[in-house]
Amino acid sequence: MDHRRLIRSAPDTVEGERERQQECVKEPLHIPGAIQPYGVLLTMDPTTFEVVQVSENCAAVLGADVQAVLGQSLDALVGPAAAGELRDVLAGTGTAVNPVVVDVGGRRCDAIIHRSSGLVVLEFEPAGDPVAGGPIPAIYAAIQRLSACESVEELRAATAFEIRRVTGYDHVMLYHFHPDGHGEIVGEDVVDGAHSYLGLHFPASDIPSQARRLYLGKASHMIVTSEYAPAHLIPAANPRTGQPIDLSAAVLRSVSPHHLHFMRNMGQAATLSLSLVFDGALIGMVTCSHRTPHRVPYIYRQAFEILAKQVALQLSAMTEIERLKRQLQIHSIREQLVERLVTGEAPVQALLQGSPTILDLLPANGVVVSLDRQTFSLGDAPSAASAAAAVDLLAADWSRLPFVSDSLGVDHAALARIVPSCAGLVMLPFGGRGGYVTWFRGEVAQGVNWLGDQSPDNRDTPLSPRNSFSQWRSSVSGRSLPWDALELEETKELLRDLDSALLRRAESKLAHLGFHDPLTGLPNRRWLMDRLDGLLALGTNSPSIAVLFIDLDKFKLVNDSLGHEIGDLVLVASGERIVSAIRGQDRVARLGGDEFIVVCSDADAARARVVADRIVHAFRRPFDLAGQHVVMTVSVGVSAAGIGVKAADVLREADAAMYRAKQGGGNQTMR
Repeated sequence: MDHRRLIRSAPDTVEGERERQQECVKEPLHIPGAIQPYGVLLTMDPTTFEVVQVSENCAAVLGADVQAVLGQSLDALVGPAAAGELRDVLAGTGTAVNPVVVDVGGRRCDAIIHRSSGLVVLEFEPAGDPVAGGPIPAIYAAIQRLSACESVEELRAATAFEIRRVTGYDHVMLYHFHPDGHGEIVGEDVVDGAHSYLGLHFPASDIPSQARRLYLGKASHMIVTSEYAPAHLIPAANPRTGQPIDLSAAVLRSVSPHHLHFMRNMGQAATLSLSLVFDGALIGMVTCSHRTPHRVPYIYRQAFEILAKQVALQLSAMTEIERLKRQLQIHSIREQLVERLVTGEAPVQALLQGSPTILDLLPANGVVVSLDRQTFSLGDAPSAASAAAAVDLLAADWSRLPFVSDSLGVDHAALARIVPSCAGLVMLPFGGRGGYVTWFRGEVAQGVNWLGDQSPDNRDTPLSPRNSFSQWRSSVSGRSLPWDALELEETKELLRDLDSALLRRAESKLAHLGFHDPLTGLPNRRWLMDRLDGLLALGTNSPSIAVLFIDLDKFKLVNDSLGHEIGDLVLVASGERIVSAIRGQDRVARLGGDEFIVVCSDADAARARVVADRIVHAFRRPFDLAGQHVVMTVSVGVSAAGIGVKAADVLREADAAMYRAKQGGGNQTMR
């Protein structure tokens, strides 16, 4: 198992991380009002193409001061021919693309044009030296070599090597973002003698959410020197709106002072970041750094963006292939277990005996199956008494089922006290008679190597960058290996198969199929009347009987708005939810339409009311069915009866109580 999966959410393990994340998102990175001074940025009216803003360093590149540039036309700045090309780029017509090579102020520059905030943004930076073929041959060769990689790990290492080779930077790192947002350096290539950071983790606040949005929208970001003084726009505000212009797409956008501080603390004088984007998500980054100022021409950066897109596509494809392979392996185990369910006489024992077992499908130290007041166990499970107490505690709180935790002491302290040897636990309900399967995992000591000491002592202020980036190790206790989503899903499917196997055996004991509802698989009206008549007959051993009459509130709206197919799914799921909320000795039947009946044996009115309230509570969790989010509540009427009472009278009384509950607004129990 990949031990990187042990890592818990960084905000839970790094002191002050939540506060830094909350503070970082407040910084308006997209509207700095300034640029990096290795080029010049100006904005123009989209109708007249006259300059309305310009960066204060314009004289160094354009050979004219701010006042001379403001009001000039695009034609006057770059000449009619180049101006025409730039308009074509903006309009997306012809063959012109960014950059357009122009001569301004006696200098040969790359001109890059786009629209933002209702204005036209034009940037100039020094053009690269013309080289036959440009960067394309080197990029093509790199792609060919990367395409030969056979694993994710090999591709990550090769990516760092190839990108450092073609970019000329001293240090290249490939970042992977974990689901909680924190990052890990999974690929690296460095010059001899440079410090390695491979395998280290960094908190999400190092690359906050608004910075990630910028990286998602723009494939590359370059900082030529971390010591630059920002060149501000004059005037500072967009003349049309009075607000700062959005520079998200600008190549010269000035970066956060915190980021420059971060670079200097890491010994980075220059960086180039390449976004790894797949299916609209930022899955990682390639960060190139240099110990001295370093600039890469725009056309080369475009080529490197193509290489990064290839890497992202290949990484995603390899990751998906690995996921599918694992899924097939897990599915194969499930299929073997299903075959034993179908052919065996004892479904529960079929999951626990022979090879494979249910522990091969969802690995754990031990597992306990509870069904019909019987307990079956496999592996190193807690004692029968502890396991039963754990099941009873979770079964009493239906809103938390299915229950999944790899940090039991944090997620359910009361449960952790019952099974102190366990740090991880999964409990899944199954069957129509209060069945449960519970997996137990012991503690696994976890250590994480971080990029720099994450404690407050390594920062000048709680929100400032770290001063040192030497490896720092944190340890976390009280957690198990995380539960794998694929294994959990296949296990849930297996339990549905177990439900089916149990149901088939139950049905074989019925006199004929007419005793079951064909849609939900629950007993029907005929079974209900026979059951009630038997329980209420003279001489029965049951001292008290209660009936719960359940009606789905506003079910007609579901059929009318979502269709009968979804309505049928709601009926099936409702039956399952009712079954999951009752006691082991209770029985559920579908009376017809959206009406269900629960027959409670050995239950007076007070006990029946408890069961009814649990059913009402169980429906407060919405259904997710066939892509639809369905909110459903129920009205429950309770009727208690003793020996000699007629079944029809008990149902009539429960029906009347249910009607009063519905008149009172539904989502409640009435007697």
